[in-house]
Amino acid sequence: MKAELEKLRLPRTVQLNYLAPLKRKAIYGSRAADLQLRSFSAQHLAFFGDFALRAAYYLNLPARGPVPLPKITERWTVPRGPFIHKKSQQNFERITMRRLIQIQDAHPEAVQIWLGFLQKHAFHGVGMKANIWEYSSLEVGKDMDKEADSIAERVQKRMEFVGRREDLADAPDTEKMVHDAVFKGSFGGMAPLGPHEFVPPIEQLQK
Repeated sequence: MKAELEKLRLPRTVQLNYLAPLKRKAIYGSRAADLQLRSFSAQHLAFFGDFALRAAYYLNLPARGPVPLPKITERWTVPRGPFIHKKSQQNFERITMRRLIQIQDAHPEAVQIWLGFLQKHAFHGVGMKANIWEYSSLEVGKDMDKEADSIAERVQKRMEFVGRREDLADAPDTEKMVHDAVFKGSFGGMAPLGPHEFVPPIEQLQK
């Protein structure tokens, strides 16, 4: 029975799990994104790096890596206790391992989909940090001028109604509303020595 099972060919999707992840070849080599993976466990880091490369292949993204980066070593020395063990100290060490995966010749939207997929299926104990590069056309100055004009138009429409309500801007009884008692009281006009109260000049007060 065992010999018969060994003769059976496994499905292609199962066979790929035992092989190295496939990679697309970059044409121009322009950098689109750098994904840095961090973990305290080498097994978790290798597993999720393999998963990220397979996801990039099926999204048609040329990927390089994972490239090992220098480890981050942190050490602490703390007292063992506040009383009898006060003079005794204990040392702790934490080593963070890192891997770098670089995406080349990719559209920004495809890179966002890839990063969103990795974030959705994030593996426990593995942190991610991504840097994304976007390239614009050579006529970036003209595009910025058009965008500035559109922004200026929107700002001008907003500034027309600064300090007043848009629905009362063209009301016929605006002058009547300004002299209304309720309107005056809303901004403190009915308070003592308010703008509506007459204050005699100093010469009259001296007399």
